[in-house]
Amino acid sequence: MITRRVVLHFPSRLVDQPIISRMVREFKLDFNILKASVTPKEEGLLILELSGEDKNYQGAIDFLKKQGVKIQPLSQDVTRNEKRCTHCGACVSICPADALTVHPVTREIIFASDKCIACELCIPACPLGAMEVHY
Repeated sequence: MITRRVVLHFPSRLVDQPIISRMVREFKLDFNILKASVTPKEEGLLILELSGEDKNYQGAIDFLKKQGVKIQPLSQDVTRNEKRCTHCGACVSICPADALTVHPVTREIIFASDKCIACELCIPACPLGAMEVHY
């Protein structure tokens, strides 16, 4: 069993097609949507975490490529610039993955990068620009 995160770019002609539904059904994969941005009749971006057998994952990737979906591994990381962070907490409530939490004693903000799903919601929420994206 493997788990991988991928970024999918859908051309306008595929945005209204049930490609992901078909993929997970045919290739017996579990999925978790980490981020989605779809503009009808224009383009689509989907960040997925896919889990399943390696051969099924490879089959699904091949299927998506044949459909015209551009695929890239999720190779971005959100990091915190410790020098800029004042532990104001503006990022905590916006984080859907609970990667940013408040320490119960010190009240400092804890960033658990292993929980981060790279949704980037914390980037604009941080008034000091302490949260950064690295590709």
